Amino acid sequence: MQNLDSLDWIVICCYFILLLAVAWWVIKQRQKDTQDYFLAGRNLGWFVVGASIFASNIGSEHVVGLAGNGAGDKMPLLIYELHAWIVLMLGWVFIPFYVRSGVFTMPEFLEKRFDARSRWVLSVVSIIAYILTKVSVTIYAGGVVVSSLMGIPFWIGAVATVVLTGLYTVLGGMRAVVYTETIQAIVLVIGAGILTYLGLSEIGGWSNLKATVGTEYFNMWRPNTDPDYPWLPLFITSTIVGIWYWCTDQVIVQRVLTAKNIKEARRGSIFGALLKLMPVFLFLIPGVVALGLKMQGKLEWSSPDEAFPVLMSSILPSGLRGLVAAGLLAALMSSLASVFNSCSTLFTLDIYKKLKPNKPEESLVKTGRIATFIVVGLGLLWIPIITKLSSGLYEYLQNVQAYISPPIAAVFLLGIFYKRINANGAIATLIAGFAIGFSKLTLEIVKDSFAKESVLYVIADINWLVFGAYFFMICVLICVGVSLLYTKPSEKKIEGLTFTSVTSEQKAITRASYNWKDIVITIITILIVVYIMIAFSKLTL
Repeated sequence: MQNLDSLDWIVICCYFILLLAVAWWVIKQRQKDTQDYFLAGRNLGWFVVGASIFASNIGSEHVVGLAGNGAGDKMPLLIYELHAWIVLMLGWVFIPFYVRSGVFTMPEFLEKRFDARSRWVLSVVSIIAYILTKVSVTIYAGGVVVSSLMGIPFWIGAVATVVLTGLYTVLGGMRAVVYTETIQAIVLVIGAGILTYLGLSEIGGWSNLKATVGTEYFNMWRPNTDPDYPWLPLFITSTIVGIWYWCTDQVIVQRVLTAKNIKEARRGSIFGALLKLMPVFLFLIPGVVALGLKMQGKLEWSSPDEAFPVLMSSILPSGLRGLVAAGLLAALMSSLASVFNSCSTLFTLDIYKKLKPNKPEESLVKTGRIATFIVVGLGLLWIPIITKLSSGLYEYLQNVQAYISPPIAAVFLLGIFYKRINANGAIATLIAGFAIGFSKLTLEIVKDSFAKESVLYVIADINWLVFGAYFFMICVLICVGVSLLYTKPSEKKIEGLTFTSVTSEQKAITRASYNWKDIVITIITILIVVYIMIAFSKLTL
């Protein structure tokens, strides 16, 4: 590996100057109320919304972990990068309900559809989950990337990046986050695109890559008897996780809620879906290239998660190394900023405002800044624990999410599609679901302490994809079963919040928010997803 030289550092410094200039421009604009601070005034266009969705999704752990999948024979996990069709669901199915209800947060939507109990449970669980998963894994991956690229200690790189990101998130709020994320998305796509092109050139092109690693390596569909990635549970569980992440998770949906209307929100989702197709080529393929070059004796790395930074520092010329390094830093900072801001929004509007309902808007904005600062502090305190995490970051993240997402996905899907679901059904599903998911995760962690023939060991040893699929079915049964035991919600309570309770006027507004161009681009995106699924199967390999 080559360390960054003077030209690389100049490129990185130029990136930071541009980023801080934009952040400072936003900070100088006074955030007068919660709508300004948390949702950027609800007046952003589709391009910024789409770029922000993409940048929020692609963190350092995503870049490092996805390339690690490519280098570590985990091609089936590619399916998580083919969720562009689920991002389209966000725009076409969910957004009209969210925008129509005028909510700031996803727990707030549950309160409007059900009651305050669901809002409290989802708020608290989301904040804890963000700090323990998204913040921790992003900081860990970022520290690894920064230390390996820049030749500085892990601690210094991680702390400096967290502090800098936290600073402009605290001061600038959501507007600073989405505008800086737009720049970060552009830098990341350009940098990773150049790396993919030069990597393929280095190995001798696509045909040489397939000849080196073997065509079977690219098959993402494994038989249902496969102990690690059976194709049917993989498809079902990845879809459940995808619906939770893309359609109901605060970090992503908050970006779409910044749009000025349903039309811009939907187009932002469509643009985000198109961008979501890129990680397959920008991050996964470089991981396979790194494996091919290692097999040819041209590259050396010990862990698959090292594939991307080692490839980058080995084959890129001076200057371009700095650009890709800036892209990786952009991925780290955009993901952290998204989580920081979303945690702040959830705490301020779903917890603090409920406890102190008479607080003025300026006080809530101040509380939001303090909450962001606290999350930054907790992220820093978590660093010593993060360093003990094992490799396989991407799989680790999907694994944990498979235990968090089923109850939330079940409640949102049934809440919108089935008007008979009531508040008791929703709260029973959330509480029982989180208890089941946390129990399975705990059993997995302490699995080795059980006797192999014991019931607890058998439960702990269930494949996480298989468990996720059955777990979702259990959550649906709980939600429907408990709801049927109690009276149905009133028509007034659910008006405009389910498909069968939308008024004629609301339907007309939704129909006026799209045209044939939106439909055509949506169909093209879906066809591309289907093509990639077929291309990475035995049918074509």
